[in-house]
Amino acid sequence: MLNKFSFARLAGLSLFVSFTRAQSSSSAYVESTVPTGTPIPGNYRGALRPQIHYSPPQHFMNQPIAIYPGADGEGIFSGSAVIDTNNTSGFFPNQTNGVVAIYTLNTMEEQTQQAAYSRDGGYTFTKYSKNPVLSIGSTQFRDPKVTWYSATQQWVMVVAYAQEFTIGFYTSPNLTTWTHASNFSRHGLLGLQYECPNLVQLPSLTNVSIENPLDSSNVNSTDYYILQISINPGAPLGGSISHYFPGVFNGTHFTAVDGAARINDFGKDNYAGQFFYNIPAASPQVSIAWASNWQYSQVVPTGQLENFRSVMSLPRYNVLANTTRGEYSLVSLPYDLTPLYSTPTSLANSSSLANSSLLYDYSTTVPSGALSFNWTITSIPLVNTTGTANFTFMSSVTGESIRGGFFLGGDTPFFLDRGNMRGFDNPFFTDKFSTNNLINADTQTFRLQVVVDRSIIEVFLDNGLRSATATFFPQGQLDTLMISSRELNPGVQVSADVYGLNRYVIPISFEVIDGAESDHG
Repeated sequence: MLNKFSFARLAGLSLFVSFTRAQSSSSAYVESTVPTGTPIPGNYRGALRPQIHYSPPQHFMNQPIAIYPGADGEGIFSGSAVIDTNNTSGFFPNQTNGVVAIYTLNTMEEQTQQAAYSRDGGYTFTKYSKNPVLSIGSTQFRDPKVTWYSATQQWVMVVAYAQEFTIGFYTSPNLTTWTHASNFSRHGLLGLQYECPNLVQLPSLTNVSIENPLDSSNVNSTDYYILQISINPGAPLGGSISHYFPGVFNGTHFTAVDGAARINDFGKDNYAGQFFYNIPAASPQVSIAWASNWQYSQVVPTGQLENFRSVMSLPRYNVLANTTRGEYSLVSLPYDLTPLYSTPTSLANSSSLANSSLLYDYSTTVPSGALSFNWTITSIPLVNTTGTANFTFMSSVTGESIRGGFFLGGDTPFFLDRGNMRGFDNPFFTDKFSTNNLINADTQTFRLQVVVDRSIIEVFLDNGLRSATATFFPQGQLDTLMISSRELNPGVQVSADVYGLNRYVIPISFEVIDGAESDHG
């Protein structure tokens, strides 16, 4: 549950999402035609302010509030928004791009699902006069996510019965009249409550181990969905986390392939991810998550020092893959970063890093402070394997650092360590994370992609089979990268490429292919 309405999730005949430039000292987040007046200004030159990750200009806000509470004691909680192309709601007799928001209204007595509609693209809303559209008399019933299911010509809502550990499925022909269809209850990690569910159909990979796994020839449409559920508190590392269940959906009922809890991210700062809808089913689906944790999100130092709190993750491609010991694994990779590269070729690289190191000072070459690097380790023996490969981002001024590494032997653990940062001290700010990543017996290769952006790091292991998101708060700016390997077996090869990233946020746009989902609401 997020204590604001977020207009970041759209489903409709066409979807255009753009992440706007974030480098000016006074931001301009909207086009000149926006009818709501002056956007909230923000200072994007702060030392902790990410340059390629979205962060709000001030606090949690980037636009004037679109949907206000109606009385004292009311709160507008999370929801979703859809484009009602065929005017199923009746709110838009003269347009095909009307926006309907379905959100939770919170009071001391009850949480209900409400509707509001916008005729100006989602900048101003009118509340539905017959609200609520869904009420069950519960104070723990929230976070509706709505999508169109074309096979039944119905809208589908997934919504959390938070403290009953249940996700409810509802259907509607018009977004205002909802009928209960089924429940999905007590699966996976329970924590203290369920929140922010998502339901999305995902394609699968033929081969997750190839160099470019998201090549269209390697991505296939499937009938499989994932139901993603966030929990807070009660995550294994404390606080909030998201996990997912692969399965099938028939328009009313979701059936998981098993009862296993599959965690999206092995870090601590990836919560309540939301999927963008209406992307062709055979293409990787795109999501974005809140990069923080409820245990400390309201006391992080960016609030006091730079007047903003929390950022979003990079937008990510998502697909399913069958892997060693893991059927229906969620594979997540960052959206294409190449448009942000500061130079056509890498700033630093080496093809002979086995039992060697690469040191790169980017204090003057990368003004944004944002870097991406890739490393590839090949010819890894499958028995008697030894050695480590490590990376460290550090500040030459303060000596602070964030580091990670992979142990090629034993149970092949990977770790991430943000403990050597001095800008934030909190008992819940867990400083070390780890996972295990088996060496692929067919390729004998390990790949890693790392993106660091002033105060956030994201790591992607083996083409996105595992990923982690972690925020960190240094007193000095990071300006040096070291990549090294030690005690590797003879014949093992290591290569790496380092890229600077310009201080623009990634532009994304999707257009529906002719005929794809053109029949929906």
